[in-house]
Parts: sequence; structure tokens; C-alpha cells
Amino acid sequence: MSVGNDTKFKSSVFLLTGIPGQEDIHLWISVPFCFIYVISIIGNSVILFIIKRDPSLHEPMYVFLSMLALTDLGLLTSTMPTILGTFLFNFREISFQACFAQLYFIHSLSLIESSVLLLMAFDRFVAIRDPLRYASILTLPRIAKMGLVCVLRGLVLIFPFPFLLKRFRYCRDNILSHSYCLHQDVMKLACADITVNNIYGMLTALFTFGMDSLLIFVSYMMILKTVLSVASPTESLRALNTCVSHLCAVLLFYIPDIGLAVTHRFGNSSSLFLQVLMGYIYLLAPPLINPIVYSVKSKHLRARIVRVFIK
Repeated sequence: MSVGNDTKFKSSVFLLTGIPGQEDIHLWISVPFCFIYVISIIGNSVILFIIKRDPSLHEPMYVFLSMLALTDLGLLTSTMPTILGTFLFNFREISFQACFAQLYFIHSLSLIESSVLLLMAFDRFVAIRDPLRYASILTLPRIAKMGLVCVLRGLVLIFPFPFLLKRFRYCRDNILSHSYCLHQDVMKLACADITVNNIYGMLTALFTFGMDSLLIFVSYMMILKTVLSVASPTESLRALNTCVSHLCAVLLFYIPDIGLAVTHRFGNSSSLFLQVLMGYIYLLAPPLINPIVYSVKSKHLRARIVRVFIK
């Protein structure tokens, strides 16, 4: 469904793609996607419910965990309708406006999640480095202000993306690489110079994901330095154990994100199947696994969940 390079599409839609070469079994593939969707919604909702219901969990670490769960729910809500529509009903068309709106929410929520992970690293650093002043440093009003800054940063920096894409004519092709919209995927279809989009997208990624990941790394270097200075090996292991859940969340988020960026940038040398696979891991793995990891590793949270379900 493409036309000549000097004409514009008569239809104002993009075509979403499921898994290349597996179109005949898309209906069966939708089963695990539905399972992942339901489990992710339940897991993150349970985390939010337990934390809200139990006053003893109204601590900085669990407030940040609530932010993470809300962000994951937002990512699921903004992507799963088109993903399931593609696999279940072969509904592949998405209008330009809907696509631009979807990619705005995906990128802004991803940026917010990166910021929340940075705040969680700061939380672990303060808890281990200065435990006696932990409650006085990370007060609830201060946490609320930090959360607001994270949200505004994500919304404002991604705001130009849809407008940078609206100015283009799309006359090369209208088939996207995924069953949802991404800025780097859509701009490849434009029949115009996309240098501005490339530069702004790269600067935004470096200023946000790059800076956040660097600060998280520095935080853990300082945590490790503090832990190694503790005389007791038992206390050192206990302190490091409180960071395991957050480290898992960081790896789950940044590794697929980097992989997706690399496969898009070097798409000519990587298979389309690999791009699609990395895209689904990037969106679906964190919301599915984060609640499980935190529920397993946090004895306090796990005890509250068990108590609620037993009642």
C-alpha cells in the first residue's frame, strides 16, 4: 500500500505490523499477549491497592514503587489496545492523529519511568548512606515535588514529537514495523529531510535516558563504596539485598530500550523479527516482572499481600 515518492497517500492511515512471517498464527500468538496483559494489570493494581490500604507502607520506597506501577499501567493502556487489535482481529489501520497521540504517550511514559528509576536509586542511596536521616530527607512533600518534576520533564520534552511528525508528507510507505507507533519508526516513512527529528530525538535520549542511567550507575558506585566500608559482611549483604529489586527493574527497562534503539538505528543489518521482538520486550517485560520481583524480594510487602488474600 505505497504510492509514488512525489505524491501523498489518499488514505490518512498507517498500517501496523504483528510478527513478520507469523501472520497465520496471530490469533494463537494473541493468547500469551492477553495473559501478559491481564497478569500485568492485576500485579500492578495489587501493588497500588496494598500500598494505599496499609499506612505502614507509606514510606518513600513504596511511594516510588507506586509511581513505577502507575507508569507501567499507563504504558500498558497506551499500547495493548492496538497490539491486541492487530493479533486478535487483524485490525491494522491507525490514523495519523491516533498514531501521533500513541507515540507521545509511549515516549513520555517511558521517560517518566526512567526518571522514577533514578529517584528509586537515590532512595536506596540515602537509605544506605544516611539511614538515620532517611525519613527527614525523603519527606512525602519532597517526594511529591520530585515526582511532579519527573512527570513534567517527560511531558514537556516529548511534546514536540507529534508536531515534528505532522509537518511531513508520508509518500514512501505507510507500513510500520510494530503493532504500535514509535517516533523513530514513523519518521522513517516521511518523504522529507528528517535531520531535525533525528537530532532532537538523539539529544532528548542523551539528556534523559543517558543522564538517568549515568546517575543510577554513579549512585550504585557510591552505594557499593558505602557497603564495602561496613565492617560486618552480614550487614553488607543485608544492605545490598535491599537493592536487588531495583537493579532488576533497571536492567529490565534499560537493556530492551538500548536494544530497541540499536536495532532501529542499524535496521538494515538486523532482522525485522529482532526489531519486533525487542519492541515487545521493551514494552511488556517491565510491567509484567516488576510487581513479581518486588513482591518476592520485599518481605514487608509480601506479608501484606498474603494477609489481604488470606482474609
